[in-house]
Amino acid sequence: NIGISAHIDSGKTTLTERILFYCKKIHRMHEVKGKDGVGATMDSMELEKERGITISSAATNVSWLDHTINIIDTPGHVDFTIEVERALRILDGAVLVLCSVGGVQSQTLTVDRQLKRYQVPCLAFINKLDRSGADPYKVTTQLKEKLGRNAVLMQVPIGLEGRFEGLIDLVSMEAVYFDGSQGEVVRREETPKELRAEARQWRETMLNEVSVFSDELTESILAGREPEDLIIKAIRKGTVSREVTPVFMGSAYKNKGIQLLLDAIVRYLPNPAEVVNFALNLDDGKEVKLPPDPQADPVALAFKLEDGPYGQLTYIRVYQGKIATGTELTNSRSGQDFRVGRLVRMHADSMEEIEEAPAGDIAALFGVECQSGDTFVGRSLNLAMSSIRVPEPVISLAV
Repeated sequence: NIGISAHIDSGKTTLTERILFYCKKIHRMHEVKGKDGVGATMDSMELEKERGITISSAATNVSWLDHTINIIDTPGHVDFTIEVERALRILDGAVLVLCSVGGVQSQTLTVDRQLKRYQVPCLAFINKLDRSGADPYKVTTQLKEKLGRNAVLMQVPIGLEGRFEGLIDLVSMEAVYFDGSQGEVVRREETPKELRAEARQWRETMLNEVSVFSDELTESILAGREPEDLIIKAIRKGTVSREVTPVFMGSAYKNKGIQLLLDAIVRYLPNPAEVVNFALNLDDGKEVKLPPDPQADPVALAFKLEDGPYGQLTYIRVYQGKIATGTELTNSRSGQDFRVGRLVRMHADSMEEIEEAPAGDIAALFGVECQSGDTFVGRSLNLAMSSIRVPEPVISLAV
């Protein structure tokens, strides 16, 4: 379960649109400003299409390399920051998108604080390398200095601005180009001669940073070997423990670098089974660990409510057990019992009916009376999960 969050106009929704296209979820890519009269898939509200901005978080799910990924595209504008809080509360990992010209901006600091508050491991993606003034190295330095992150480059660009052609993957030491009219053909070749020394240098820096997380890798490097699988394991360990922020780059608008980011999401971000979640036992006030065991009694958190044409739609994240149509649940805040009628999986504003949602999944329910932040549990349990932090209002007005 990953979220895509960033400062305004860093290219989050454009990036999500490309991810949907390469994962074969949509057949054509549309632009955010809706020049072709369609607009981006995830911005389904009329106002979002008109303004070319994201207002409410939209959820979708895609498949990449036999993994199912639930993606939440969050807004960047500070007015809708509660939507970002909602999304981060239930995510296992995130992609922090930065503009290669603007770098770390005011809203990036807010998003970074939210990621740290909910202890979400994240990858950084430096977007818009095709713009004039693009400087991924400057942005990486800002990640270290302004956000205090241990940012480690995983790629080096081949050319920048108007001459941006592709990327050098520092793990496999190959040059990667994106051919075809929509960048769908990934071509791997040898690193160009003139960039070999520089790439080697950046690889050394990367290995120094990640070998801390693997004694096996350190021994191999000293013996003169650098096995790729050990490097990937070490990066994953550092990312999951939130001690390393791997930095990827590309241009979503020009369709470059997205497939490598998808590989990285699957490789380095944790799956729901690797994330420890807690709930409060309301009987004795103690914290309880929630194992993502599909056989256990169900525990789910309602993190977002939406008023749709068919009544209230409740987005839930399942933490333990599984929820299927007909499952009997209790709202631990109000004590109300209810039976699950319709269970759906969302794709922006369209939905598909599903039979069950196992632990770690995100789904939506119809016709449930509840509030945002309520916990749904099986009848034998009496647990509550911590709800989201609601920031203090800047201006309040009584009419």
